[in-house]
Amino acid sequence: MQIGQALAAAKEGESQMIVMMGNNLSVTSIILNGDPSIEHKGKLTCLDEQVKISQFYHCEGLLLCILKDDSRFVVCNPYLEQTRWIEPRYFHRPYGMDRFSYALGYVNTDSCRSYKLLRFIDYYYNAPEKQFFWYEVYDFDSDLWTTLDVTPHWRIAFCNTGVSFKGNTYWCAAERNVDVDEVLANRLICFDFTSERFGPLLPLPFSGGHHDYTTLSCVREEKLAVLLQHDESNPYELDLWITTKIETEEVLWSKFLRVETAGFNSYVPFISGSFFIDEEKKVAFGFDERNRQRVIVIGEAGYLRVLDLVRGFGDQSCKPDLCSYVPSLVQIKQPEGGEREEESEYGEASI
Repeated sequence: MQIGQALAAAKEGESQMIVMMGNNLSVTSIILNGDPSIEHKGKLTCLDEQVKISQFYHCEGLLLCILKDDSRFVVCNPYLEQTRWIEPRYFHRPYGMDRFSYALGYVNTDSCRSYKLLRFIDYYYNAPEKQFFWYEVYDFDSDLWTTLDVTPHWRIAFCNTGVSFKGNTYWCAAERNVDVDEVLANRLICFDFTSERFGPLLPLPFSGGHHDYTTLSCVREEKLAVLLQHDESNPYELDLWITTKIETEEVLWSKFLRVETAGFNSYVPFISGSFFIDEEKKVAFGFDERNRQRVIVIGEAGYLRVLDLVRGFGDQSCKPDLCSYVPSLVQIKQPEGGEREEESEYGEASI
């Protein structure tokens, strides 16, 4: 079966995901009816077997893939098996790792969506003179990069992946003037792809400790969800909230789930990275921090299941990631023929 067919063949009670393990992307389903199980449907076929992926970002059926051994990146639609390669103006890969953060979004026009890509690097140090940041946007229609005039009043950790929601991207963030060693990402910030501007810092629904862990997710592309895990002060609680109202300058939250894990036979689940919520079944799941070939499923009344992923994903040095996936009919626009124009007078460079 082709991956496009597999994506279109989701059954009732089945949650489809794109999973990254071993520098590869695969289609995987979690079946939550009855006893939970995992079904591995195969690797994405729209990318060459030799392409090794280090990060990926999701936006309503499209995937932005950052490569392990290549300064370029690629956007693909797994359902239509379409791709588009993008060349950066600059790259920064200390120790072979791309240190930029990325987001994929769009602007709604009268006839269609106009897609854009945000790319930024932000080295934060306590001394202002040692700080370095750079923000730029790539426009799929014009095939141009634009440098943004940004002076951040926020701080987004490099490991903190943004979540695409209705064309914009949200991150857990913190105030910039807080000591780097004593900060919790206890704010929310949005990048608006229409105005190409960041909004104000918005409240998250809790006040956590320095070692607490916060992660964002999207619920059926209709709401945002945030997970709070207590790393040291109270490791036996996981709290989840979902939004009841979400705009670039206002957000309201409602408690979705609290999981008490003290009775789990000394096993304390800790979800690593991205997570997924099934609002109807009142469960959440994500990778197990202690064994990243397992998925934790947690729910009400002490519900806990641990599912093993199919073996054979390859090199496990790359941190796994996942996102929920709904097939999209969005066509990936290809650049017009000829050399790409540059807004800047500079060619590709390393920074």
